[in-house]
Amino acid sequence: MNQIKTEQEYREQITKDDLTVGIFTTNWCPDCKRLGMFIDEIVEENQDKQWFKIDRDEFPEISEEQNVMGIPSLLVFKNGEKLAHLHSANAKTEDQVREFLNTL
Repeated sequence: MNQIKTEQEYREQITKDDLTVGIFTTNWCPDCKRLGMFIDEIVEENQDKQWFKIDRDEFPEISEEQNVMGIPSLLVFKNGEKLAHLHSANAKTEDQVREFLNTL
């Protein structure tokens, strides 16, 4: 999974023609650590999507632009448009994340 290091990388990721899932996270968040315990398996199951991870604290402007108020949050993009947003309260378990991805 690509870790975003610049705003340009982020812009390139979200404008792809494929469904792209961005995981907004931080390194201090307990729920983000829990997500980290199972997200690799979910990524493997969803190889038809592009994936990236972005640290909300490193890119507060992007987080604000995308209305990321809690972490972890999963956002789905295609051609620069945000199609879906799984807010932090609903991104705590494998089942919640899988259910969200199955609606795409």
